[in-house]
Amino acid sequence: MTAVAEATPVDAVRQREVAAALRTFLPSSSVLFEREDVKPYECDGLSAYRQVPMVVALPETEEQVCRILKTCHDLRVPVVARGAGTGLSGGALPLGNGVLLSLAKFMRILELDPRARTARVQPGVRNLAISDAASPHGMYYAPDPSSQLACTIGGNVAENSGGVHCLKYGLTVHNILKLRVATIEGDIVEIGNETLDAAGYDFLALMTGSEGMLGVVTEVTVKLLPKPEHAQVVMAAFDGVEKAGDAVANVIATGIIPAGLEMMDQAATRAVEDFAHAGYRTDVAAILLCESDGTREEVADDVRRIQEVMEKSGAVQTQVSRDEAERLRFWAGRKAAFPAVGSISPDYYCMDGTIPRKRLGEVLRKITTLEKKYGLRCANVFHAGDGNLHPLILYDANEPGELERTEAFGGEILELCLQVGGTITGEHGVGVEKINQMCVQFSAAELETFHGVKRAFDEQGLLNPGKAVPTLARCAEFGRRHVHAGQEKFPELPRF
Repeated sequence: MTAVAEATPVDAVRQREVAAALRTFLPSSSVLFEREDVKPYECDGLSAYRQVPMVVALPETEEQVCRILKTCHDLRVPVVARGAGTGLSGGALPLGNGVLLSLAKFMRILELDPRARTARVQPGVRNLAISDAASPHGMYYAPDPSSQLACTIGGNVAENSGGVHCLKYGLTVHNILKLRVATIEGDIVEIGNETLDAAGYDFLALMTGSEGMLGVVTEVTVKLLPKPEHAQVVMAAFDGVEKAGDAVANVIATGIIPAGLEMMDQAATRAVEDFAHAGYRTDVAAILLCESDGTREEVADDVRRIQEVMEKSGAVQTQVSRDEAERLRFWAGRKAAFPAVGSISPDYYCMDGTIPRKRLGEVLRKITTLEKKYGLRCANVFHAGDGNLHPLILYDANEPGELERTEAFGGEILELCLQVGGTITGEHGVGVEKINQMCVQFSAAELETFHGVKRAFDEQGLLNPGKAVPTLARCAEFGRRHVHAGQEKFPELPRF
């Protein structure tokens, strides 16, 4: 996959036809098609891929969403749903011959029930806004992506987002109870239940992480949790990345389930410290942030045991957060890793694979080898507790060939994840970024089963086409190119 730049020219007649059909029930200001109006929607957070949409629709009600979908179904126009546009796999990349359906106006928290510990929200509600609303009741919403200040709950459902505390509290799928979803035919279906279980197939899990390919979420019922009484972070510094990787596995082996367990290598900590001043050591190979939460007694016991494990695993220093302000500062640095890396490089490419925890050190070492192979730097940030990697490949899109090398580098990282028993995504989704690696992870029979599920929900293939699940023809072509290219790509590159 290479960057999309006006890949699909707009059919002006078709554009006017679709816009006119939508304006029969939407205000003219809610149907955009002039270039200067639609260009801001050309990409999501993974800005390497761009495509200006044919038409942008901005509904305000569920009924309008349904009518937009029915109109597109009747006109055979593809539709891409979009939230805040913070996604990192190109999942909300528009189509030059399609409608971009923005849910940005769906920003209401419809109901918050402290006794049931639930909140019913529209898809455009920001992740952090749910916790802010629940805070006066002593509650919060657990999944906390680094983009939680901006990302929306509808997008979190589409990508099954996680965050730094997903090790203990789970991903989005573990923290929602019910969805209202609009089908491509314009019907509303309710999926899930406000109880802990429901009869029939688990469509809630199927819809969560489906990347907008099966339906458009119009409402989400989320679980709320009581705020922990106390929390502390142990920050441990290591003179070798493999020691840090081993420490992660050792912590889990003790039976401790940390609230969060994050790892950053030296390239990442140096960028973060210059950017956020979080108090990280920059003279070590890696740091771990390991948080315990619960009662004060539980936290004190966990912190003591975590420090012992870190020291036995080779930590050169351990430091415990002294108060809430310092704990939040440690986490603020981790959550600032992506913008921090953006401050030291013209562009960066954020990968997202998951591996067995015990292979962390090995994979980091191999990523270092790939840096030399491709002549590109890579800063590594991990949700280490669940083996979710976020290598950040630094490049300059203005330099000819660098994006292509970066994509090849990223592809090898994902295939390395598969080789050690992992998967190509942990929380960012597949989108367009990883679609070729789906051909490596899954067999033709498995991919055909995925397409069968897609057809059951969207027979004409109008919802977010070309994302997440590759066609068998694409996989055949990728396989031919992959074998032909061999493993020693770009042999002419400079080496570090």
